[in-house]
This record gives sequence, C-alpha cells and structure tokens, in this order.
Amino acid sequence: MPSILDSDIKYLPGVGPKRAELLTSELNIKTFRDLLLFFPFRYIDRTKIYSVSEVEPGMSYIQLRGKITKITQLGDKGRSRRLTATFTDATGSLELIFFQGVKWIKEWLKPHNEYIIFGKPTVFNQVLNMVHPEIEAATEENPIYVGNMIGVYPSTERLRNSGFGNKQIGRVIATLLKQCEGSLNETMPLYLVQQKKMFSFHEAVNNIHFPKDLRALSSALYRLKFEELFYLQLSLLKQKSYRERVNNGIFMPKVGDSFNDCYKKLPFELTNAQKRVVKEIRSDIVSGRQMNRLLQGDVGSGKTMVAILTALLAKDNGYQSCVMAPTEVLAGQHFRGAQKLLGNIGVKVALLTGSTKKKERKVISEGLLNGEIDILFGTHALIEESVQFLNLGFAVIDEQHRFGVDQRAKLWSKGEKMPHILVMTATPIPRTLAMTLYGDLDVSVIDELPPGRKPVKTIHSNDTQRERIYSFMREKIKSGRQIFIVYPLIKESETMDYKNLQQGYMHIIEEFKAPEYVTAVVHGQQKNEDKAHDMNLFVTGNANILVSTSVIEVGVDVPNASVMMIESAERFGLSQLHQLRGRVGRGSDESWCILMTGHKLSKESRHRIELMCSTNDGFELAEADLRMRGPGDMEGTMQSGLPVDLRLSNLAKDSQILEEARRVAADILQEDPQLENQKNVQLKISLSLLKREQRDYSQIS
Repeated sequence: MPSILDSDIKYLPGVGPKRAELLTSELNIKTFRDLLLFFPFRYIDRTKIYSVSEVEPGMSYIQLRGKITKITQLGDKGRSRRLTATFTDATGSLELIFFQGVKWIKEWLKPHNEYIIFGKPTVFNQVLNMVHPEIEAATEENPIYVGNMIGVYPSTERLRNSGFGNKQIGRVIATLLKQCEGSLNETMPLYLVQQKKMFSFHEAVNNIHFPKDLRALSSALYRLKFEELFYLQLSLLKQKSYRERVNNGIFMPKVGDSFNDCYKKLPFELTNAQKRVVKEIRSDIVSGRQMNRLLQGDVGSGKTMVAILTALLAKDNGYQSCVMAPTEVLAGQHFRGAQKLLGNIGVKVALLTGSTKKKERKVISEGLLNGEIDILFGTHALIEESVQFLNLGFAVIDEQHRFGVDQRAKLWSKGEKMPHILVMTATPIPRTLAMTLYGDLDVSVIDELPPGRKPVKTIHSNDTQRERIYSFMREKIKSGRQIFIVYPLIKESETMDYKNLQQGYMHIIEEFKAPEYVTAVVHGQQKNEDKAHDMNLFVTGNANILVSTSVIEVGVDVPNASVMMIESAERFGLSQLHQLRGRVGRGSDESWCILMTGHKLSKESRHRIELMCSTNDGFELAEADLRMRGPGDMEGTMQSGLPVDLRLSNLAKDSQILEEARRVAADILQEDPQLENQKNVQLKISLSLLKREQRDYSQIS
C-alpha cells in the first residue's frame, strides 16, 4: 500500500506545480519523503530572547521581543530614502533601519504591536541600531521562528531569487510534518530503538527540523546518523555473509616447490608485516571459503611481493593467477619484477596491455588456455572477452579504486569457480572509510617499510629559495642521482596563477641545459608511445630529470631517483602529496621531497604543508585529509556499487557511531543471517526501501 510519503511534492500545500518544478530541478526533491529527509546543514539558535539593556555593538545575531513605538520615513527616493522604527522593551530602546521594501514595511508595521526581531546590533552616531533585521509578529500562530533552534537548509540562487528561501522551506516542512502526523512509521525494529534508548523516527525527524533545544537536536542527530550508518553496514555485512555461505572457495592446502624456491632465493627478508599478511591469506585459501581481502600498505611497503607469493601458492595447487593494474607503466613494472624473481624457478609469467601486438596476444592466449602461463600481468586488457584461462584461481586488483565494479566483475567470471581475490591499494585509507567502502572485505595492513629504507626528508620552499634548490639538484645529479619535478596543470589556466607543466618544462631545460643534463617529460595528453619513450629514458637512467604531471603518482619505481620537487604543492591533497613523495626513497640513499608553494597560503593549505613536513606516516595523513576535506566522492567510489550516499553522517567525525552501528549489525546477522526472524522484518523492509540492495554486488569485491 503506497505511503503518504510517496506523494508528489506538488500536492503539498504551499508548494504547487511551479515550486515543485523548482524543488525537483534545484534540490532533486520529488516526493514528500525527499522533503522530509532534506535536513538542515546548520542551525541558528533563537532559543534565547535578549533584553535591549543586554545588547552591545559587535554581538552576533540576537533576538529581541518588544513593541514598535514610532515609525519615521526619511527621504523621498533614491539612496536617501529609508525607514526608521523605534523598538522598545521594558529595559530600553534601539533604532531599526530599512533601506529596501520601505513602502511594504511601513504599511505592515503597526505601532504598539508586539514583534520579535532578529539581527546584528551596530552603532551609528552613538545610537544603537539594527539594519534590516528579520521581523515577525509575536503571535501564537507563528511558533516556528520564535524560541527555537532554526535550521538552515542547503539552497540555490535560483530558489532564493524566486522567493523560496530558507523561511519558505521551513514552512513547507512544518506543513509536511503536520500532514504526516501519525503516518511516520518506525524505520528500525522496536527492540533496537529501546535497546539503544533512541528517539523514535517520528521524534527524530521532528527534532532535526525544529529542535526544541540543543539536547533534542543532539538526540535526533544521533538517531538518524546511527540509522544511516547501521543500514549501510547491515547491507555490506549481509553481502559478505551471503558470499561466505554461497561461494565455496577454491581449496589450496599445498605449499610446494614454487613457493619454497622463491622464498628461499629472496634477496631480502620479508618484514614481519609481510609475513603476517601471507599467513592471513594462507588461512583464507585453506578455509574452504572464497577469499576477499583488501591489502593496504604504504608506497614501497612490499604489497606486490605478497601478491606474487600468493600466486605461487596458487601455482603449487594447480591454478593460474592474474594481476590487473591501472596503467601500462605499473603493469609493466610488476611484470619485470616478477620475471626477474621467478625466471630461474620455472614459473612462466606474461604481460598483456593495450599495446601488446596481435602476434604476441595469440601466443599469450594459447599459453593461458593450455596452462603454460602461470601468472598474467596486465591492464584492463585482461577483462577482454578473448582472454580466457585454463584454471584461474587467484586474481589481484592493484589500486582498485581506479576500476569500476563492472570491470572487476568481468575478471571474476574468467574462472570456472570464483577465484580468490586480493584487492591492493597504496592509498592509506582511514579506518572509518575502509569500513564504509570495503566493509564487506577482510582487511590486512602492511604497516612497516623494508629494512634499510630511510624516511624521505620533506621541506617547504618558495620562489625566493629557488636558486638554492636548483644548486642542490645539480649537486645530486652530479653524484649520479635523478630528479622528479611535478606540476599540477598541463596547460596554463586563465583563472589560476599556478605553475604549469609547459612553462615549467621550458624553464627547466633553460636552467639545466643539454647536453650536460637530459630532461624527459610525461603527461596524460601525450600519445602512448611518446609517454613510454620519455618514461623509459628516465627509468633506464638516460634522463636526469623527469618533468611530469601527477600521472606518475602511481607506478613509477626508480630507486635511483632521490629528489621529488612538487610545484604549487598547495594544489594537491595530503594523500596525493604523500603518494607523489613515495616515488622517491625507494633505494637506500637519503631522499628529499621539496614542496614549492606561493607566498600567500590559506590556513588549510599551510596546515597541509606543515603536516607533510612533520610525518611520513600515510595513515596519519589520510586521517587528517579526511578531517580536512571530507570523504568527497571517496576516490571514485560512487561507481563502486556500494551504498555510500550519506545524508547526515560525516565519516571523519562519526567514527564512534559507525563502529557501534557495525557492531550491532554484525551481532544481528550472526543470530539471524537471512533476517527471517519476526522481530527483524522491519530491517528487511527498510533495506529494500532504502534501495540498499538495488543491484546485487554480493559476489564482487
């Protein structure tokens, strides 16, 4: 049976067809439910009424209650025209001044009637006044804007210009709440509301729009945030529970020659963190359930080594593996590293990218189908229909946020059985964000760097010190080192006074003249062959300097590069700066990251730069980035198929509520995995209503 909340917004008194069209086009409000769940983003406290004797110039917006004792119009037209009204209470008086709407205000204000005014007090000619205060008749029929916390709603210029501002939105919401009284059914099971001592849905919605006081607002926010995060976690954990019940994992009990030979011949010892993660993966692949694991680790922490060792476990059990990377550079780097490591122990690896020639593709295709190829590295070329495996048992996605969920789904279907999945990212993800984006995956973290690695020294500089920086760079090149120089823009922007790559490249080749210095250049708008040529010059050590955009953020491994200079560093977020910094410090030499900025920095930019200079801990920086910038679109996650559209919750600030919501959701599913108990019927209904299960991604990582 349809709910009143499904009614078209045009049928709400005070809206009508014209306003409905505006609300839909400007705020995507189409139904009563959309309006009900359109929440204020801040509040004005109008719970206190001041007396005139308490008012001082410089105070913030305040509210007074009193009578108009005198109205005077000055000037006939133009700038000199204004209206003054004397406002009086038992303790004193002040002047109200109006420059606009004079005729209408003069007719509307009645001497000796009582009014409530709201505005900012100032002093002019030693007289206390308020210019253009909000003014309301102090009547019982006007309770919304008197003595309450007033919600301020998101709006647009078009809405305000059409006379539908914050006050009007508040009024139609008040009408809606009256109309829906008795129809706002509970959206969570009663036992949960009672157990958590929460507001009912009805109380929460009323108090988020029109809170009685700060305490009521706080309770309403808690209830609605908890509900939002609870249903998100319930959906993710239900998917995980379903996958674990339905997908029998490929059983890989054997640790054979491939794994043991490689492990013994490693030119270095694995860190304790790498060993721990290999054990976690090993327990997954012998558990009888399909592995779905997220592996987080800072740049250079050795995630790829863990992936290769797991691929060798798959080989020892008779299965093939594939590793999908977002760029040809990264895929090629993984392939060459594996080739070097595995060439002598009889493990066959291959590389497939968009640039692979037809003849080579045919050889690879045959090698995959006859089982000759053990590990295939590549880009999204791996998901083409023509690519078929004999026996795919393990799949790795590197920097997975760069792939859409549909692309990943194609990869999983390459095996007869669902392969074990390892999702890797070098972008440190704050715990709250990981629980939201990857809440249905098990998470492993490599939280230590290989021994011998020295932390990168990060310094902040500007144009006045440029010559000193260049001298330092020449010194490093002379001692055999290489340099990265990164710019935020490719072409000059008319609106932003930032260094751009084209100008920067010309400047660098002028400062570092050939033939003494060789400078390569790489950016996203180059042809693939030009990009590959210049990148190769740098990787092979034939170029001293690589001038680039942030295209090199992922995937360039040049241990000989020891200096990274980032121009207009204030333009980058913390996570991106940290990723760029990770391109140096990959050898055993001391390395530097130089953050070049303009002289004038915003408070936030300065804080970001200071944080970069103070720590090399990617997780600490990621938490700070989340607090400063918010989750944004969370690294392209709107395409990930997960329900992350949060109306109220802030992942940076509401981590406690998130963890609590996840714990409660997990307990419920442990007791009732299918939500079949009578007491959990509401959970099924709400999940369905919230479209949390609109599309079945339960079998996709």
